[in-house]
Amino acid sequence: MKEKMTRRQALLSLATLAAGTVIKGTPALVAQPAKTRVRFPVVGDWGTGDHDEIGIAKQMFQAHQRAPFDFAISAGDNIYPNGSGRYFGKHFEQPFAALLEDRVKFYTVLGNHDVRDGRQDQVRYPLFNMGGTNYYTLNQGDGLLDLFMLDSTDLDNTQLGWAEQQLKASTARWKVAVFHHPLYSSGKKHGSDLGLRRQLEPLFVRYGVNAVFSGHDHIYERTKPQQGIQYFVTGAGGETRRGDVNLNSPFRATSFDEDNHFMVVEADHDRISFQAISETGRVVDSGVIGPRDGQV
Repeated sequence: MKEKMTRRQALLSLATLAAGTVIKGTPALVAQPAKTRVRFPVVGDWGTGDHDEIGIAKQMFQAHQRAPFDFAISAGDNIYPNGSGRYFGKHFEQPFAALLEDRVKFYTVLGNHDVRDGRQDQVRYPLFNMGGTNYYTLNQGDGLLDLFMLDSTDLDNTQLGWAEQQLKASTARWKVAVFHHPLYSSGKKHGSDLGLRRQLEPLFVRYGVNAVFSGHDHIYERTKPQQGIQYFVTGAGGETRRGDVNLNSPFRATSFDEDNHFMVVEADHDRISFQAISETGRVVDSGVIGPRDGQV
């Protein structure tokens, strides 16, 4: 008698069937049908496996039911406590089963917890869609959106050179960077990573990046635009550090540290719109990112 397929086997099978083209050692360009609008959630620091993560996953699925996601983005710290593959089932596949079964593909970057024991587990995990590499590019829509998925846990000269090459070559309407450690954060626990800022911000300014999503601090923050770029901290998908925001930070536009949250982002030709949504479903921030100076 043929054995019944387990839920995990079914999810991995769906990932294999839905996988885009990934070429090891080169940018992982994921081909998608031509679109004039893309919609996706962004969630960071979520992989606890506890009730808060489960609550966020339920809210994400409800948002998907209202208007379907094209894919999902993680800003790192995907699997606590140490990133190991032995936690994939409880800390990812079970909480997000509804989205995964509806073929919403997650694209992840690595956080500091992920690389303690799980770097290779995660880059090779089919449901994280990293294609065996710790940094890669996603092309979404018909020249609409390029996402540059970077590894801020290991930002060496090779990765920096690759990032500059990819940013320079991109002709997408919108350029978005995703990585774990924020260049700008009003979080008291970690705050801004000034070393990364010195390395990455000049590239983002030079090549017209529109928005940057990071995690690490377990808060939500939208900064005032910095040299034309909108920065977000979205690091409370699994646990919030209540009261962790420095309200006197000079670059803070708005913030939220009272509950867990995720973001929903939509991009079309004219704008990128965004919402930050709490675990109870409350919209705690929303807004629009328009073209940078010089963009038509």
